[in-house]
Amino acid sequence: MIPASRKRPAAARNLLIALAFFVAVAPAQAGTTASSAEIRNETLVREAFERWAAGSGSVFDLLAPDVRWTIHGSGPVADTYEGAEDFMQRGSVPLVSRLASPLTPQVHHIWAAEDRVIIRFDASATTTSGAPYRNQFVWIFRMEEGSVVEAEAFLDLVAYQEVVDTNEPRQQ
Repeated sequence: MIPASRKRPAAARNLLIALAFFVAVAPAQAGTTASSAEIRNETLVREAFERWAAGSGSVFDLLAPDVRWTIHGSGPVADTYEGAEDFMQRGSVPLVSRLASPLTPQVHHIWAAEDRVIIRFDASATTTSGAPYRNQFVWIFRMEEGSVVEAEAFLDLVAYQEVVDTNEPRQQ
């Protein structure tokens, strides 16, 4: 078994690769004007994250019922989920059911390019055992008519799995 401390560099490396890609793309787009669809998509996602951070909504409200959500990496939760319900039950509930406080995002940047919206954010909460949970995320959404139809997620899956493995689910 590989210690958790040795797995974290791989997750960090994947995050850095994703960020490097966006840093490389940004200068190429610097001279272009955003389309109305890009502005609309970025605004929808930004407002959804603002509501989530304020505790008055959820970014998951943007998901199309048949969204295809992929969590990249290795571990039990890394998979492609077919549909919002599949993602919520198998990808989200195992974590959030073990959090005593809501997961609160802090957005660092949102980029929009054509039908894609890329969100770089951190999120934190308190687990059911009272320990802090913190993670870093890059999500890439493909939007159609105001809904997320495809999503890719990059995060530290070791930190995610540690919460699942060491905390009891909340009583419903």
